[in-house]
Amino acid sequence: MNGKIKEEIQKVLIGKDDVIDKVLMAVLAGGHILLEDIPGVGKTTLATAFAKATELNCNRVSFNPDVLPGDITGFTVYDRNTGKFEFKAGAAMCNILLADEINRGYSKTQSALLEAMQEQKVTVDGKTYDLPDPFIVFATSNPVGAAGTALLPESQLDRFMICLSVGYPDREKQMEILRTYESDNPMQTVKKVSNAREILQMRQEVSKVFVSDAVLDYIIRLCEATRRQGNIELGVSPRGVQALMRMAKASAYMADRTYCVPEDVQKCYVDVCAHRVILNAKSRMKRISAQRVLHLIISEIEAPKIGEEDA
Repeated sequence: MNGKIKEEIQKVLIGKDDVIDKVLMAVLAGGHILLEDIPGVGKTTLATAFAKATELNCNRVSFNPDVLPGDITGFTVYDRNTGKFEFKAGAAMCNILLADEINRGYSKTQSALLEAMQEQKVTVDGKTYDLPDPFIVFATSNPVGAAGTALLPESQLDRFMICLSVGYPDREKQMEILRTYESDNPMQTVKKVSNAREILQMRQEVSKVFVSDAVLDYIIRLCEATRRQGNIELGVSPRGVQALMRMAKASAYMADRTYCVPEDVQKCYVDVCAHRVILNAKSRMKRISAQRVLHLIISEIEAPKIGEEDA
């Protein structure tokens, strides 16, 4: 089923199969996705196509300074006819919340997402409301330094399972994009090939993927290395360690395996951890990227040898 979803998204996001794979992995692992890149490379298109292919209810919020926390969580209003306060659902009451340009909103509005992302609930005037299942946040973010943008707080970044950059297409794919969009909008051709029930079923199957002690130890060693690496001031949190394990299980599932191998961990390590680490001032001055440091850690930490008895 995940292959069919990928085929539909490929109709509108051309030449970015690796990005699509990792988005599907994050969804099946039960996580939220942050798409951080310049405008116009297909971040919103990716989220919209996924919602259409999976028949999931999707709400879109553009995080400009006018958006208030109540727009996300909902609010209560007094009904003169009944004499009672009634809850009016906010944008988060959906399966997919597309938080467009999230780093343009005020911090209070961004913070309104935290409970929803972690607990799948919102609290309004002391009363808690459950969000639909599944609930997935697709957030897009422009690079810091663009007009009107600000850094997201570490506590919020840590709630995103992965952070991806779509990137520019190469010349061949750019030509294919122009031909595809020349006379029609391919989004109209995206078909519904899955639904909420099937997504939840696949999540259950992912949760049953076996992870040996050797692979778990490998995950821990990779994450612990970020806490003592000389270029890093703040390493990966325990929540990040769990996210890496869940992503590795989703990677194995998409490869039609019932067990994880070290390659599953390596495949998603940078995407899970890069937005969770903070480089020290010296590294930032030298313009060393978190991705570069994490690739160095992978090269230095020996991967376990997995035999049949470990699978």
